[in-house]
Amino acid sequence: MELSKYNACICEGTAEQVIIDLLLDNSKLIFSRNDLLEHEILRCRTGKNFEEQYLRKGFTEQITVFRILDSRRENFKLSKAYQSKVKVVNIITAPEIEMLVILNEGKYSDYKKSGMKPSVYCKSILKHRDVKSAAFVKSYFKDIDVLIKAIIEYKRVSNVKRNEFTLADILK
Repeated sequence: MELSKYNACICEGTAEQVIIDLLLDNSKLIFSRNDLLEHEILRCRTGKNFEEQYLRKGFTEQITVFRILDSRRENFKLSKAYQSKVKVVNIITAPEIEMLVILNEGKYSDYKKSGMKPSVYCKSILKHRDVKSAAFVKSYFKDIDVLIKAIIEYKRVSNVKRNEFTLADILK
């Protein structure tokens, strides 16, 4: 995957942002903080907001936007004026980012049989009550190798659709 001169990383939620922060802090991604607009992870979810906040600064070259989200249906509509200037790369974490915890715990097949949402499974079966909190994610994945292993396993067991990307695809 090729980077543009200008890049942005937009995370859907807190857990996604903490995971990307951990990967950035450990230089595990194909981009660094210095490669990102504002040198930080962004939290604007709509194309319109992104356009208003960042694109009206007169960029002359293409911008690649990496969107980290669990929904395949969430649109990122840009006005026609910006569509040719922005390449959007959706990094899908469906069904939920909490799958990384389930995979790390070696509970994937049990989870599949449960019929629960990943976050519910983590809370009720794995007893991680605060699985969505920044503090939990940061502490749970403090060993970056554990996080990398879970990300790679997630790609292996996921149903990745054509033209879709996972967190593993943006690892160095």
